[in-house]
Amino acid sequence: MKFFSVLISVVLMSFLFTACSKYGKVYKSKDYAYKLTMADKFFDEKKYTIAQELYEELYPVYKGTDKFEEIYYKDALCFYYLKNYRDAENFFKGFLEVFPNSSKAEEVDFLHALCFYKQSPKLELDQTNTAKSIGVMQTFISTHPNSPRNKEATEIIDKCRAKLELKELRAAELYYKVGQYRAAALAYTDLLNNYPESLRGDEYKFKTIKAYYQFSKLSITEKQIERFEKVITEYQDFVDRYPESKLLKDAEEYNNLSKNYIKEIQNEQIKTTTKL
Repeated sequence: MKFFSVLISVVLMSFLFTACSKYGKVYKSKDYAYKLTMADKFFDEKKYTIAQELYEELYPVYKGTDKFEEIYYKDALCFYYLKNYRDAENFFKGFLEVFPNSSKAEEVDFLHALCFYKQSPKLELDQTNTAKSIGVMQTFISTHPNSPRNKEATEIIDKCRAKLELKELRAAELYYKVGQYRAAALAYTDLLNNYPESLRGDEYKFKTIKAYYQFSKLSITEKQIERFEKVITEYQDFVDRYPESKLLKDAEEYNNLSKNYIKEIQNEQIKTTTKL
């Protein structure tokens, strides 16, 4: 067992020594044409870390030459393939500023936008990059209306909007769960306004009604009529928007309950006035 451990260590050391010797020769070389050839070779072999270091070292040598565009392009790609999307985003942006008329401009513009999407975090975290993804993808489509990449760009926009919609829904659900009914009602209303194309529109409207109803019930008597009337108004809007919804009967129930509460309150007010 010990023998095999020693053997493996020797093999690994030999490999590392060989690799270091091989790369060290390239790094130390003053033959820039050779260095560029090796950078391209490492790039083709998907050894992006080494390729990127070599490309960056060659910037001052080839800047202003016809080779610089390709070096810059591959350098940015190295960051992208290494999943260093923040640096890739900056390099793609820089490429477009230096070579706005490049034949690769459309591809690079798309990759630049894609970097924001790649940085979109899981749902529980801040979604700034998800929102940015939508903006940059929309800009890409506007800038390149005939691009074959527009289909993918549109799909990414849809995915990002669905993610943001779910994020907002969870926030609204949380307000309702902890009994912040007015905040929940406003959050559901915002959901409906922000995502009018959502297939869950009737659900959001129904939950708005339900939240306003709970808010009304917990209100002081002096405010209840006004707030139950708000439930009725929301119900009427529900009927206008979603006359075929499966939630229509449930919404109607809250409408009827609100009307009954208003009658009871008004009857109590009449009784109180009569006694006086």
